[in-house]
Amino acid sequence: MNDGRTLGVLLLDTHFPRPPGDIGSADTFAAPVRFHVVQGACANDVVSSVSSLRASELPARFVSAARLLQAAGVAAITTSCGFLVALQAQLQAAVAVPVVSSALLWLPQLLKTEQQVGVLTFDAASLGSAHLLCAGVPQERLADVLIEGMPAGSEFVRGIRGDDPQMDLALARGEVVTAAQALKARAPTLRTLVFECTNMPPYAQDVEQATGLRTLSLLQHPAVRWAVDDTLHP
Repeated sequence: MNDGRTLGVLLLDTHFPRPPGDIGSADTFAAPVRFHVVQGACANDVVSSVSSLRASELPARFVSAARLLQAAGVAAITTSCGFLVALQAQLQAAVAVPVVSSALLWLPQLLKTEQQVGVLTFDAASLGSAHLLCAGVPQERLADVLIEGMPAGSEFVRGIRGDDPQMDLALARGEVVTAAQALKARAPTLRTLVFECTNMPPYAQDVEQATGLRTLSLLQHPAVRWAVDDTLHP
C-alpha cells in the first residue's frame, strides 16, 4: 500500500528500454509516480556542459514541466538524467516541493566522511567540475571525486545516444560492471560509487558484487526513496 503521495519524474524525450531500476520505469516504484516527458529534451542535448545546457531552450521547458507536476499535486520532483544538476537551483526556485535533480547531490554528504568518492557517468568528457559545483561539492574537494565514464563505443552509450528501443541490455549490463571495475582498479580504497546516470541502477547489484563498492543513485535519496521502498508505506 502507499500513503497517497505521488512522486513526479521529469523524463527526457526518449524511447530506449527502461528496465526495472531505471527511474523512467513505473516498475521501479512502490508508490504512484507521475511521469512528465519534456518534449525535445534528448540525451544528446542534456548531456553537455553546464553553460551549454543553460544557454539552450531546455531550462524553460524543465521549469514549466516542474510547475505542471507541482500543480498536479506531487510531493517531490526528480529527473531522469544526472546532468540536470546544472538546473538544480533553477528548478528548486521554481517550485515549493523538494527537487532532486541528480544523484550527484549525494557527493557533499559523502565527502564529509570519505576521502574519495567515485562517480560512474554516462559521459566523462562532458561531466565537468561545473556540474560538481552545482551539486554542492566544495572547490577544494573537486579532486576527491573520481569520475569514470562509459566507453563511447559501448552498447550502453550507443543505445541511449541513438535512442534505440532494441538495446542489448545484457551487453549493457556487462559494460557498466566493467566500467565500475576500472574505477575500482584506479582507486582500490574507494568505498562508494555514485551512479550519475539514471539508467545504471538496474545493474547496481551486479556492480556491488563485482567490486565490493556501495552504490548510490537517485533511488536512495530520501526525497525519492519513499516512492521506491514498499516498506516505507503504511
